[in-house]
Amino acid sequence: MKTVVKKEPQYITDKKGKKLSVVISISQYEQMLEEIEELEDIRLYDAVKARKEKTIPFEQYLQQRRHKKKNA
Repeated sequence: MKTVVKKEPQYITDKKGKKLSVVISISQYEQMLEEIEELEDIRLYDAVKARKEKTIPFEQYLQQRRHKKKNA
């Protein structure tokens, strides 16, 4: 994982000062997406493990995942 330098968040607000959005750098956004994807993979793994389904080697899974992304 990449190390992200933490900065004070910047917000987009309405006229009353209510926070509507947060502004983050592209690198922070991409890092968040990577971490979310990794967490989803872990959840899926745990779900399969709990069902005691047949598993496949991790490398095989990664190849299948790359293939699906490439063809999407």
